[in-house]
Amino acid sequence: MFGGGVRCVVVVGAQWGDEGKGKVVDALAERAALVVRYQGGANAGHTVDAPDGEFVLHQIPAGILHPGTRCVIGNGVVLDAETLFHEIDAIVARGVAVEGRLAVSDRAHLVLPYHKLLDAESPRSREIGTTSRGIGPAYEDKIGRRGVRVGDLRDGALTEALVRSGAERANAVLQQWGSARRCDPGTVTADLAQLAVRLLPFMADAGKVVWTALQGGENVLLEGAQGALLDVDHGTYPFVTSSTTTAGGAVTGAGIGPMSVHAVLGVVKAYTTRVGNGPLPSEAPPDEADRLRTLGGEFGATTGRPRRCGWFDAVVLRYSARVNGLSHLAVTKLDILDTIDPIPVCTHYLLDGARVDDMPDTVPELDRVRPVYESLPGWRRSTAGARRLADLPPEARAYLDRLEALSGAPIRYVGVGTRREQLIEVP
Repeated sequence: MFGGGVRCVVVVGAQWGDEGKGKVVDALAERAALVVRYQGGANAGHTVDAPDGEFVLHQIPAGILHPGTRCVIGNGVVLDAETLFHEIDAIVARGVAVEGRLAVSDRAHLVLPYHKLLDAESPRSREIGTTSRGIGPAYEDKIGRRGVRVGDLRDGALTEALVRSGAERANAVLQQWGSARRCDPGTVTADLAQLAVRLLPFMADAGKVVWTALQGGENVLLEGAQGALLDVDHGTYPFVTSSTTTAGGAVTGAGIGPMSVHAVLGVVKAYTTRVGNGPLPSEAPPDEADRLRTLGGEFGATTGRPRRCGWFDAVVLRYSARVNGLSHLAVTKLDILDTIDPIPVCTHYLLDGARVDDMPDTVPELDRVRPVYESLPGWRRSTAGARRLADLPPEARAYLDRLEALSGAPIRYVGVGTRREQLIEVP
C-alpha cells in the first residue's frame, strides 16, 4: 500500500467488525513508522498471529509487535487506563518493548468505573447487546462535555471535581433504574491518582506526533476498530457503537486534516459475521451458520461471545465502499471456505417484493429484506499454502474476481490463514 506518494493509509473494517483488521495492520506495520488507533475502546479486540505466538490487543495498536514501529492511541479513543496497563504488562512479559514506542493522546477521554456500571445496568445496553465495557457512557460524557481526559490527570483538584460530579450523576441514574449498585467517587479518584503516575509519561499531543511524522516523509497507518456497519452515523442504527468507525473518523480521531490521507483499505471477510443484536440480512440458517462458526473460530476476541455467521453480502460492501471511499480491499479468511461447495453470495435484496441494490437506512426495512444469492463453485482444496494469487485454485480466484466486481473496489490483499506469511499481496 505504501509507495508512489502513498504515505498515510487508513485501515477500516467494511462489515460489522471482526474482519481481521489486526492481521492486516500487523502486516502493513512492517513498512510504517507510526501506527495510530483512532477510535473505539477496550470493547474491540485485534488478534495477531505473530512468530512468537498469538497476541490479542484491545487498545494498543497492532503495530506494537514490530520493533521499529511507534504507536499512538489517538484522541478519538475512550481509554480504559487500568486495562491498558494489564495489556502492556502482558506483552512486555512476552518480550515486546513498549517504553518509548507508545504515546497516548492528552485529549483521549477516560472510561471510568461508573461508565462500566451504567453500561452493565442499562436496560438499553442489554437490548442492543453491548460489551458492557463502559464505552457508550464514556462517549456520552464526552459529547455532553463532562468527560475526564487524560490531560486532566495533571490537575488533581480538577480530576476530583469531574469524577465526583460524574459519579453522583451515575449513581442517580442507577437509583432511577432500580439498581442497588453505586460508585464511590473517592475510590475512583484515588485509583486514578495511582494510574496517573504511570499514564502521564505516555501522554503526548497525538495529532502533532502524527503530523510531524507525515511532514518528515514517514509512513503512517491509521488503525480503526469495529466496522463501518457499526458506525454511529452510517451503521445499522441504533444497533451500532458510539464512535465513528468509518474512514472519516480516522482524521478526527488522529488529529490531522483529511488531505493527509492517501488511501483507504477496507477489510472484509470472505463471508459475513456480526456480534450482538441487530440486522444481518445474509445470516445463514442455523446449520450453515454453525459450520461457518466452527470452521472460522468465530468467537469474540474481547467477550468470547459466539458470532452470528452468514454469507458474503455485496450490498453491505458496496455501501461500505461508498461511505468509506475505499481505494482497495483486503479479503480475509478465504481458507475458511475451502470445504464449502457451492458458496452463496448475496448480490442484492428483495424488499416487499421489489429489488434493492442499496442498503436501506432503517432497521424495520432491513428486518424485512430478503437476500438474493448466486451460487459460486467451491474449490474443495486447501488454500493455506498459497503465497501468490497464482497459487490459488481457479475457483478461488473466480470467487475473488466476483467479489471485486460486485464491490467496485480492487482487491489488494487476500488472507488464507492466521499467520503473517498467509497474507497474499496482489500486485
